[in-house]
Amino acid sequence: MDSRRMCPHCRAFITDRDRVCPYCNEPVGPRAVERSESGSGLLAGFIPHARFNTVIILLINFGLYVATSLFAMNSGRGDAINIDAQTLYFFGAKYGPAIARGEWWRLVTAGFLHGGLIHILMNSWVLFDLGSQVEEVYGSSRMLVIYFVSTVAGFYLSNMFHPGTPSVGASAALFGLLGAMIAILTKHRNSFTDALRGQYLRWLIMLLVFSLFGNIDMLAHIGGLIGGFAIGWVAGDRRYEGTPAEKAWRVAAGFCIVLTAASFLKMYLSFMQLGD
Repeated sequence: MDSRRMCPHCRAFITDRDRVCPYCNEPVGPRAVERSESGSGLLAGFIPHARFNTVIILLINFGLYVATSLFAMNSGRGDAINIDAQTLYFFGAKYGPAIARGEWWRLVTAGFLHGGLIHILMNSWVLFDLGSQVEEVYGSSRMLVIYFVSTVAGFYLSNMFHPGTPSVGASAALFGLLGAMIAILTKHRNSFTDALRGQYLRWLIMLLVFSLFGNIDMLAHIGGLIGGFAIGWVAGDRRYEGTPAEKAWRVAAGFCIVLTAASFLKMYLSFMQLGD
């Protein structure tokens, strides 16, 4: 598990070891979910404590990757290492002409598809770590909204400027998660958050530079970053359970889940029509 957490009084970032906040000098209790003894061995700190939403998204991504791989191999157009473009189109890739025909759901489903083994492994590695951090800092409801909005914003921007180029991948949402972390670290200014923000900004620059090379959808990354930063800035800090703000974010998260489910249903119905 990441050793960082927020002080419940001043919302500054502190560590699990702190029993008195070094910024506001208020006593703080232990983290709500403590590290287990089994996690204190050689791999402690190397493997973060995965959160529920992060694991569910990973399972959906890998489930769809298995499905697209099997379909590509059975059709003879691709294999498990590289998924062909037609298979990705059938399963809901972003493609401008189809979106112009009313298949809006591709802006959602494209974020759960991957074009190859390296593609999904790299994105999953980042999601497993960064998703857990965002879920811990913002809470489950806000994390889901950030992930959903970043995905849609990323592929929407990509579709605006490159509608004829198919695109898939979780990286639009990953840039959104990164943007959300930069947003909250910008709102809470102290020496510790400044150092953390600098770290995330270095990651951002490195990933944007990496996006310049190869067949990578830079516009989806930029759109996801903008969407994630905007929602992170608006979302702010978690409040106590039962407050109107928390209830509103749970409703927003539920709406995102419903839209995601509806998008996959539309994808399935479209897929069945293609097979007729």
